[in-house]
Amino acid sequence: MKRIVLYLVTNLAVMLVLSITLSVLGVNRFFTQNGLDIGTLLVFSLVVGFTGSIFSLLISKPMAKWSTGARVIETPQSPDELWLVNTVKRLAEKAGVGMPEVAIYEGDPNAFATGAFRDSSLVAVSTGLLDSMSRDEVEAVLGHEIGHVANGDMVTLALIQGVVNTFVVFLARVVGYVVDKAVFKTERGVGMGYYITVMVCEILFGILASIIVAWFSRQREFRADAASAGLLGSPRAMISALRRLGGVEAGQLPKALNAFGIAGSGAFMSLFASHPPIEERIAALEGNRA
Repeated sequence: MKRIVLYLVTNLAVMLVLSITLSVLGVNRFFTQNGLDIGTLLVFSLVVGFTGSIFSLLISKPMAKWSTGARVIETPQSPDELWLVNTVKRLAEKAGVGMPEVAIYEGDPNAFATGAFRDSSLVAVSTGLLDSMSRDEVEAVLGHEIGHVANGDMVTLALIQGVVNTFVVFLARVVGYVVDKAVFKTERGVGMGYYITVMVCEILFGILASIIVAWFSRQREFRADAASAGLLGSPRAMISALRRLGGVEAGQLPKALNAFGIAGSGAFMSLFASHPPIEERIAALEGNRA
């Protein structure tokens, strides 16, 4: 979950900074001073929309290491570390991807995979996960993360984020131009109505875009669960790992994950959850059981 939050926040920050910079430099005025130039606006929107997304993808590995304090296992220092590296290697070979960097970080039960390329990724697990799960369950979680890498989920997420960013930038300025002319009656160039409307629309459209990205993220979790079941030959270990994460009460996640709404805290907040409720993931795996 943390990798997704960091990715989205970094992407949004870069997009906003780039948008503001181009506005200060007068690009906005260029395509609105004598009427709205749709072609120029579309190019502008693509640049702003995809720059943040691609930049976030390219720095995802170092950002993940820095933000979690993950220690990459260069040379295994214990039997557990050796088992961890060998397990990731075996799963990666089975999935047909390059050997990822393997890391451990201090924290509550969790794990993540990130990286811009299938053959140069990072798989990290927390000490809490290693301490609280059996090796079969840890292997299933590693299979889940390798599934993300094999499915190219980070790249696909970047592309989807870039597309929705482009539409946010484009539509906000189209609406801003129309409102400025129709409501504020600006005759030449653009007035304050344009800038105010663009700002409001970017916030509103950005919220809608977040719902789209979150929906995709939930689907990728189902696919990664299924990938783990395929790599291990059975969904049993993945189901067990999910139940372990869920705690005693079905569908509940550890407190560290609840803060991010992974379990779903009602119909509204569930729209923004990056992960489906655990009971739905278990049900999907049980439905795929042979």
